[in-house]
Amino acid sequence: MNVKDILYQNGFSFSKRYGQNFLTDGNLLAAIVQDAGVGPDDLVLEIGAGAGTLTAALATVAGKVVAYEIDERLRPVLATTLGAFDNTEVIFEDFMRADAAALRQRFAHAKVVANLPYYVTTPILMRLLEEGIGDSITITVQKEVADRLTAAPDTKEYGAITVKINLVGRAEMCRVVGRNMFYPVPNVDSAVVRIDRIPHQYDDPHPALSAKLARCAFAMRRKTLVNNLTMGLSLPRETVEGALVDLGLPLTVRGETLSAAQYVALAAALANRGVDA
Repeated sequence: MNVKDILYQNGFSFSKRYGQNFLTDGNLLAAIVQDAGVGPDDLVLEIGAGAGTLTAALATVAGKVVAYEIDERLRPVLATTLGAFDNTEVIFEDFMRADAAALRQRFAHAKVVANLPYYVTTPILMRLLEEGIGDSITITVQKEVADRLTAAPDTKEYGAITVKINLVGRAEMCRVVGRNMFYPVPNVDSAVVRIDRIPHQYDDPHPALSAKLARCAFAMRRKTLVNNLTMGLSLPRETVEGALVDLGLPLTVRGETLSAAQYVALAAALANRGVDA
């Protein structure tokens, strides 16, 4: 029985509130599992089980799959699609409300795999990055978002979230997913992005400050880095300008031109001038 039939037989109707668009193509699902590098020794955290198609694909390979699902109406659907697997666990809870300490304890070294609803992509990704959840994160997101996550410095797509990723690891776009691969069909194309954490990628003694600088630097893209940091962190202009001079950066530099390594260096320069997070 295919997923569309299971949804129909259980009287399921899609919710715009939850941004539900399910992947059903078996070859694509297998490819996403391969992109995530899932193997028999892995614990996988899935966010948004949906109809269980990706959950099932993961369960055929992984040691254990734990999936969060916010929509209780999917209980009978998931009972059917996952009935043949004894290595799956579905938690009917809003992932964004789950206890942070419990998530870290259980999933710090899991592989996170998810087909994320567009409306909540950034909050979920930021939580994963900031809470230290997952050694790797493989997500299917809107193509426009994927471009931002994998952007290079000094491009229009490059932003605070790009720097945030680069501070803790690296991101790559694995594949583009056309809109017709989803049911129901959304209005945009998607892409699969994999983010791998790299412990101690930078010798960063001030990680909280580095992250805060990146966030403030993009508050107003048309303004210089000096203006954004002066206003965003309530710092004296001479403090920010002095730190830029220490690094050999022009006072007119904008935040979108700095790499993650330069944000780490800037945090150190500001810390030497008495600034903390």
